[in-house]
Amino acid sequence: MRYRIGTNPDDLTPISVDHLTLGTAVLGLIIGIIFVVAGRRARQYWLAIWGGTLVIASVIYLGAVTFGYV
Repeated sequence: MRYRIGTNPDDLTPISVDHLTLGTAVLGLIIGIIFVVAGRRARQYWLAIWGGTLVIASVIYLGAVTFGYV
């Protein structure tokens, strides 16, 4: 990758900011809970499993942020 003369690559803005990633994890948690409830009620167990894995992934990420691993 080429940079303009006089620019420092360290000064470029990051691709992903922390609050956006955190908001995505919270939204994933909410959507996952909705999928689990809807999958159980409609007896669509693939939807409940998919929502459950989304909840697990979101909880793991939020836990990692809480304890400072990310």
